[in-house]
Amino acid sequence: MAAAHAHGPHAGGSRPGPPPLTQWSPDKKHSDRERWVCIYPAYINRKKTRQEGRRIPKNMCVDDPGAQEIRDVLQAVNFNVLLEFKQYSREPSRELQHRGRIRVQLRHDNGSPINSEYPTRDSLLAYLGKTIPLLKSRQTKAPEQAQVSASSNAGQKKGKGKRR
Repeated sequence: MAAAHAHGPHAGGSRPGPPPLTQWSPDKKHSDRERWVCIYPAYINRKKTRQEGRRIPKNMCVDDPGAQEIRDVLQAVNFNVLLEFKQYSREPSRELQHRGRIRVQLRHDNGSPINSEYPTRDSLLAYLGKTIPLLKSRQTKAPEQAQVSASSNAGQKKGKGKRR
C-alpha cells in the first residue's frame, strides 16, 4: 500500500488546484462553483456573429478579448472569479489562444447580487465590453502593432525594389 503513495499527493499527472466540479443541482448554494455563471470570450467578441456565440450587440463588444483580460476586469470589481482551461463548443479553432472560460459568482448565498450594478450575466457582459478596451495592455498594444506593420511594409517595398 505504501508504494501507491510514493509519488506524493499529485501522482498520475494531476495538477494542483480547485477540486473538480460536481453535478449541478438547484439546491446548491450560490457560493458553490457549480452555480457560478460561465463567460466565454466569444460572448463579447465583435468579430463573431450571433451564430458563432456572440451574446451582446456589436457596438458593446471588443475585438478578440482574452480570458485573462476578462478575469482581470472582473477581479478589479471584486467578483469571485475562476479561470478554467476550457474550449468553447462553437469555436472552430483549437489553438491555445482561443481557450479559456471564466466562472463568476454573481450572487451571495441569500440570493442578493454581489455587485448591485451588475446583477445579471448580460449586465456583466456589457460592462466587460465597455471596460476591456480601456485596459493598459490594450492601450499600449495598438500603437506598437501599427508601427510594426508600417515598418514591415516599408521593408517589403525596399526588398522588392532591389530585386531584378
